[in-house]
Amino acid sequence: MTRPTLSFLLLLATGCGRGTGGSPTCGIALLAGPGLITSQLSNARDVLTDPPRGIPDSLPALVIQKSNDRGAVIVGRDAEGKVSMQFRGPAFPAQGYGLLVVDDTSQRAMGVLILDQEEPKRHPAIGTVIGGSTALNLYGVLVDWASVSNPRCPLFGPASQTS
Repeated sequence: MTRPTLSFLLLLATGCGRGTGGSPTCGIALLAGPGLITSQLSNARDVLTDPPRGIPDSLPALVIQKSNDRGAVIVGRDAEGKVSMQFRGPAFPAQGYGLLVVDDTSQRAMGVLILDQEEPKRHPAIGTVIGGSTALNLYGVLVDWASVSNPRCPLFGPASQTS
């Protein structure tokens, strides 16, 4: 078995252990959703250049690294009006970036992906996500939420976690 195949199966098994009873559907959704969302960064019309209005005081967060960890961010604004988020959760990467996910239909912020990978260089940051002593740039993207999150195993967890 090749190393990429083994890595994929390990991630799939990790994803299947979460959500609604650990179903394979939820495992696949947990793997595919973040990829579909980050691919929207290649479409300039879907990239946010300014922080959206009406962001709630708290949002769910999903850290994408070797294992996927859930947490939350407390939302505020800095002196320049950019979004400043404080991460609360078990794991925060030492490098990478945050991605605010906004539903393109309702214009509602759905959550924040925190990715342990190289940040997009050609887009403007709309703020920061802070975890411990590490600050990562925050970018924003519009997505068709219904096509990237399965209602039976929502990407950012149950809706009650966002309040």
